[in-house]
Amino acid sequence: MLTKFSKMHGLGNDFMVLDGVRQAVRLTPEAVRRLSDRHFGVGFDQLLLVEASETPEVDFRYRIFNADGGEVEQCGNGARCFARFVVEQGLTPKREIRVETQQGIITPRLEADGQVTVEMGEPRFSPAEIPFLGEAAALVYPLQLNEACVEISVVNLGNPHAVQVVAEVETAPVAAQGPQIESHRRFPARVNAGFMQVLDRHHIRLRVYERGSGETLACGTGACAAVVTGIRRQLLDSPVQVATQGGDLLIAWGGSGQPVFMTGPAVTVFTGEIEL
Repeated sequence: MLTKFSKMHGLGNDFMVLDGVRQAVRLTPEAVRRLSDRHFGVGFDQLLLVEASETPEVDFRYRIFNADGGEVEQCGNGARCFARFVVEQGLTPKREIRVETQQGIITPRLEADGQVTVEMGEPRFSPAEIPFLGEAAALVYPLQLNEACVEISVVNLGNPHAVQVVAEVETAPVAAQGPQIESHRRFPARVNAGFMQVLDRHHIRLRVYERGSGETLACGTGACAAVVTGIRRQLLDSPVQVATQGGDLLIAWGGSGQPVFMTGPAVTVFTGEIEL
């Protein structure tokens, strides 16, 4: 039986999006890995599954699968594509929706200019909430890698992030250090590794090695994590424009106890049908 899907991207971070409301979708890790193959499948960084929510006053449930087949908690660029998908597919007439994720409720909104703004919730910093094997919460932690000791800031924005400040993002050792940080023993659930270059107090450049997908052209929650940690370290002031390899995001955060807002594009590339 053929299953309908859309191929979408947010700043080059690309997705296969499935409607699990109007059609039955059964996924296995092996099926996700096969579909993610860029030569023999659809090809994507993450697969997004739209489901009906059983929670009152919530419009949809949102599930995310990385290219390696593992299910994860949150995806910022995916959230923007999710919002555009449910409107384009006629699943809702609303321009602002409430969406249930593994880590709570998020609220994407389609703007008049075609951009999508997502309220990503409040960031969490305690080691137990990342999760991160550390003692008391701190702004910066040393992390010993194979041949270097780096300084990281950790934050959970629906999924775990470790952010380090680098002098030049283009020459940052993303390929070498990204996998080491992702699978470091101090992160029991693995982690997304961010490399942030501060240009001025309202502009940064960013590369992210994503857990289960490798380096992507953009990472929405990674952009939020970088900005939040930069503000906490008094390096940045909200709002902050984040330049990724795929394009720019605008991140705003009012400080402790406040949610993070992310604004950026979401694009449908094509639609199709495939045998799952």
